[in-house]
Amino acid sequence: MSGPRPGRTHDITAARHDHIVEHLKAAGLGALADLGFLGLDKDCNNQVVVTGYKATRARKLTTGQKTANRIIAAGRAPVEHGFAHLKTWRILTKLRTSPARATNLLRALLVLTNLELLDR
Repeated sequence: MSGPRPGRTHDITAARHDHIVEHLKAAGLGALADLGFLGLDKDCNNQVVVTGYKATRARKLTTGQKTANRIIAAGRAPVEHGFAHLKTWRILTKLRTSPARATNLLRALLVLTNLELLDR
């Protein structure tokens, strides 16, 4: 989880600002991302950020592309469930503090959430 950003910053802009692709490559890791991150990782030979395929009016998705999108969505589902679980913490709906404190609070909630899930 990154630190706060001024105003409304799009996810791909924040990822570029934080050099996510370079950090993933340096750590030897990869990431599954939604269609909002199309174009983030432009290195086709050593791609670490995998996104799905986007259909347009002029170009429909092939059966293989639809299958790939379903596989990527299945891999991302636990992360999306984690975000949804964080939203159940009612304190976040009433949060009136500085962005720096909000980031620390979210990090602490992530730790508590992970501990809660481990106890199940």
